[in-house]
Amino acid sequence: MTAARVAQASEVDHDEHAYWALVWETAQEESGKTALRCGLGLLRSADVLERKVGCDVVGNVADAHESLRSEAATALMALAEVETAARVLSSLVCGLGRAQDPRAVPVLVRLSGHEDADLRRQVASEITFVNSGLPDGPDVQALIRLTQDQDPEVRNWAAFTLGFQLEQDTTAIRDALWKCTTDECGEVREEGARGLARRHDPRAVPLIARLLDSDDGSQVFTLDAAAILGVPELLPALAAHEPDPPETDRAIAACDPVRRARLEDDAWTVVVELDRLRSDIGAALSSPRYESVHSMKLTHRETADAGYDAASLLSRAVGDPVRAAELVVADLTGSAGSGPRTDRPSQSAG
Repeated sequence: MTAARVAQASEVDHDEHAYWALVWETAQEESGKTALRCGLGLLRSADVLERKVGCDVVGNVADAHESLRSEAATALMALAEVETAARVLSSLVCGLGRAQDPRAVPVLVRLSGHEDADLRRQVASEITFVNSGLPDGPDVQALIRLTQDQDPEVRNWAAFTLGFQLEQDTTAIRDALWKCTTDECGEVREEGARGLARRHDPRAVPLIARLLDSDDGSQVFTLDAAAILGVPELLPALAAHEPDPPETDRAIAACDPVRRARLEDDAWTVVVELDRLRSDIGAALSSPRYESVHSMKLTHRETADAGYDAASLLSRAVGDPVRAAELVVADLTGSAGSGPRTDRPSQSAG
């Protein structure tokens, strides 16, 4: 990054989109080592704004170049020991999230108690990417504390990360999510209920039913939680819910035992038919630990890890499992036509 580009990047207030485009472009240059050196140099600047830019550059380099993540994380953690400006620390936390280095957990835990609410919110949103993996690790404990933060946006992000992003499931986590369901903020209540639903906590069933009957909240998360739970007790509330075809029908299909069984049978038929058409594909069905939607994983020498949502794939095939299998084969051979594949997330493993 030249001096002129540093000056341009420092003018972040008037055009944020252009700023981030420039930072990302810089981070992707060649091997990333030149951009990393520039970012590391900016971290040593006496100017607050330049240190912020340095954190953004270093973080984006880590995001773009996995081989440089350890070095990037080490530099950001060192700066965290002496940095006092909340604006810089916020970018630093974001950079650590992109570096995905578990060594940064103590840094983020310490900053979770910072007086600046925006910084605490940033910690709540990024700590999932550097988590310790321990069910009761210091990062989980910090998130639990943040679900009771005085700032509603901090609580909202903490509830989202704790309930939806993390895979851990403990009594302490469930208790924290249960407390969230009584929060004065509607979004926090929804996140708490959805987090309990992902862990199939029976207390979530009446909560989701009440939220479906309420005009408060976005309802999208509530419908998602209903689909995850997949229990017939929610069918009356879903039937009375104002229709929103994709989300509402998906939740009803998940909660209706007949429709769910049909989906499972049809999805298995797709796997059997795929094995007949192309045994080298190696199709299999799996259901993520905290989800009810069946995802089809396909392995193939030409596609590293292509994934299909079974319900969406069958919908695309107008409910015909044989046709669904043919569509998968056509996708893999490039003869299915153009257009986006909503049933085939890029590099998704379900």
